Amino acid sequence: MNWYREQEEDVISKTGSNVEVGITTKEAKKRLNQVGPNKLDEGKKTPAILVFLAQFKDFMVLVLLAATLISGLIGEVIDAITIMCIVLLNGILGYVQERKAEKSLDALKELSAPQMTVKRDGEWVKIPSAEVVPGDVVRIESGDRIGADIRLLHTNELRVDEASLTGESVPVHKKSQSLSSEELEIGDQENMLFMGTMITQGNGQGIVVGTGMKTEMGKIAHLLQTTETLVTPLQLRLEQLGKMLIAVALLLTALVVVIGLLQGHELNTMFLSGVSLAVAAIPEGLPAIVTVALALGVQRMIKRKGIVRKLPAVETLGCASVICSDKTGTLTQNKMTVTKLWSGGRYWDVTGTGYEPSGEFLENGKSVLPEQNRELAQLLSFGLLASHAEIVERKEEKRFKKSQTDYVLDGDPTEGALVVAAKKAGYSREGLTKQYQVIHEFPFDSTRKMMSVIVRDRSGKRILITKGAPDVISSRTSLILKRDRSERMSAKGKQELEEAVATMAGEALRTIAIAFRVLDPHEMIQTADQTEKELTFIGIQAMIDPPRPEVKDSIAECREAGIRTVMITGDHKITASAIARQLNILPNGGLVVDGQTLSKMSDEELVEQIDRIFVFARVSPQHKLRIVQALQANGHIVAMTGDGVNDAPAIKAANIGIAMGITGTDVAKEASSLILSDDNFATIKEAIKEGRNIYENIRKFIRYMMASNVGEILVMLFAMILGLPLPLAAIQILWVNLVTDGLPAMALGMDQAEGDVMKRKPRSPNEGVFARGLTWKIVSRGFMIGLVTLAAFWFVYQEHDADLTRAQTVAFLTLVMAQLIHVFDCRSEYSVYHRNPFENKYLVVAVLISTLLMLAVIYIPSLQPVFHTVPISLREWLLVLGLAAIPTVVLGGFQLMKRAK
Repeated sequence: MNWYREQEEDVISKTGSNVEVGITTKEAKKRLNQVGPNKLDEGKKTPAILVFLAQFKDFMVLVLLAATLISGLIGEVIDAITIMCIVLLNGILGYVQERKAEKSLDALKELSAPQMTVKRDGEWVKIPSAEVVPGDVVRIESGDRIGADIRLLHTNELRVDEASLTGESVPVHKKSQSLSSEELEIGDQENMLFMGTMITQGNGQGIVVGTGMKTEMGKIAHLLQTTETLVTPLQLRLEQLGKMLIAVALLLTALVVVIGLLQGHELNTMFLSGVSLAVAAIPEGLPAIVTVALALGVQRMIKRKGIVRKLPAVETLGCASVICSDKTGTLTQNKMTVTKLWSGGRYWDVTGTGYEPSGEFLENGKSVLPEQNRELAQLLSFGLLASHAEIVERKEEKRFKKSQTDYVLDGDPTEGALVVAAKKAGYSREGLTKQYQVIHEFPFDSTRKMMSVIVRDRSGKRILITKGAPDVISSRTSLILKRDRSERMSAKGKQELEEAVATMAGEALRTIAIAFRVLDPHEMIQTADQTEKELTFIGIQAMIDPPRPEVKDSIAECREAGIRTVMITGDHKITASAIARQLNILPNGGLVVDGQTLSKMSDEELVEQIDRIFVFARVSPQHKLRIVQALQANGHIVAMTGDGVNDAPAIKAANIGIAMGITGTDVAKEASSLILSDDNFATIKEAIKEGRNIYENIRKFIRYMMASNVGEILVMLFAMILGLPLPLAAIQILWVNLVTDGLPAMALGMDQAEGDVMKRKPRSPNEGVFARGLTWKIVSRGFMIGLVTLAAFWFVYQEHDADLTRAQTVAFLTLVMAQLIHVFDCRSEYSVYHRNPFENKYLVVAVLISTLLMLAVIYIPSLQPVFHTVPISLREWLLVLGLAAIPTVVLGGFQLMKRAK
């Protein structure tokens, strides 16, 4: 039911209430039994043990467990323990992340008020909000958090902060009269209060019309319960990769075993070799490397003010094609700021943003001093005198750094903007109160749309200072301040004033007019209407919640990276459009759609139009969810940023949800994957860069690991086909797997991003891990590694009269060295010559350690019989190094020449 349309008597009748006595205790109990407690449903919770066990259902994990069994059967206990540790680690990480992600509703519940004041049996009593029922008559006042949806019956200067629910940056003025419009969004329902919002000023009474899941907050809770968290592109790609790798590895391994048996090799020898190849080929290190790569990305993001709650989140953001951003507090500062002044036909621009009282006043681009301008001085100083807000300085002491001053608003944001503007001109409340004493006040009234104070100056003269809506103030003025003197307000003067207001409104500026009147010495102070007349119009202060200074550049960089920014806000269409144009979000021909228009569009129409819409204004939580889902239906990877309760369902539904750390509600944070600790949109750009680099590093690891494994399998397969002895012993295969797939692969996960990573378009969500020529790189390098290893084995085997141990030692060394050289080629999408090989210090150290481990099994006498190795000559070392360099040096050279063409 649209309660905002109902007349007062109809609301009372339909809720079965009585304004004088409320409802009886007996009736309240009856209703409580019927509708249930005024709480949000938690939904069904999965037992912790089932959540933990679910982490082991993944196909890749099941194969890893099989690899553990095989490793144990062939006596490789260390391999078995290592794989088990990897499996358990991934299971624990997945469990912790999943349990954290389900705290959204708990945080949402905390937004309901613990107690409410209701009328029961004719008496006002405070009761727990859980016991409030529909029909309860409630009393609210400044500072109260609303615990149910309420239709207002009486208000007294009531203002409500609905930012967490609607995204509206300014407290909303409430009234009790019914509204005639058929379809109004939450932010426009001026006679309604909603669960979770906060009273900032005034008081009032109303009747509860919705509790628990029947409230607007309950609808959001339902959306959170029913919205599924999407599987990330990385998870999909790795699942496909794991299945393919295992199938290919097992097929090739079986082929090697069968050919070996057909050529007369012993069953035991071939079984051990085959199992060793299988263990080497199955990518048991993949989950560990991915986890490490993501964890390292998380650490780097923390330094850049981004807190990652879910490990795959950073990588997912790397392939985002659309960022849906809330306006208030995300793209803007959530600090109303005076940016333009007008008086008597003259305009002044005001520099500086936020609540820091520093800035200049510019007329036609030239700096002016307010104290040298009567109208400018009065416009600013009188604006301060007619305001109650205060700007509080807070000094934050920082170790080893200079202390930092933060400026915090205490009061109404609009009045705060007037106070800051005055402070920029050098006026302070302390200074002005020495000249003027406030002796009376007419508070703001929604009917009058203005407020006034009467001050007495040091000479005893009384001055009425009025501020309010320009059209209302101008209707009560007879004079206008112009060029330091007062003139009669002519028709032309009124037209100039109206044009100024229209110009500022076109720039989405909120306008406040300031006027004054010197009272006659013997004039009695009467009612507001009798006193607020014959005013002298001073001018207009125009303000806006300004964009963050760094956001425009960040949006431009995202655009260069192929990422579109879409603004989604609860603010009005004009304001949203103006901010979007300032930030270059809204291109020529781009559409701006408001909530009413969106409600009339079908899902199919929205999907069809969505790529042309850049701004959504005056939207509800359900709208935000529809927008995200429509973008996803068009194949986009969607990042949704926000800070309010209203953003939470869309944040959860998006491929990656991003919450603001400072202004964000707990609900938004718990539903998100990434939290920006500095509330800075620019941090998202760094997250995108980090995400892209993480994915590239995972591709590097896969490229390196697969080429190495292909080389290991092919050298055995080629030897079988040619009727040669086994070029590698089973223990050597396992050692190669341990040495080369270990530290160097881990170091690749720590590689720096390539220079053009933010100049590439987002990869398609359908792009496989092997896209962009990766398959060819793996096959060609793997083939060459296998070929040179076999060549080294054959040459030494022939030269040393079938000395199998020496030949296997040389093959073993060639295989390891070829892979350790190849790892540097994997650092670039282009060629080994494209990047400085010593840039990644971790990789250099890892290769040195792997080389030492390789030398250990050759030159430590006690290890030689275990690994079937013997020391080799300098001539054989030259053969090893020469052949090992061929796959990387030669193929890298071909790639360089191809790119040069």
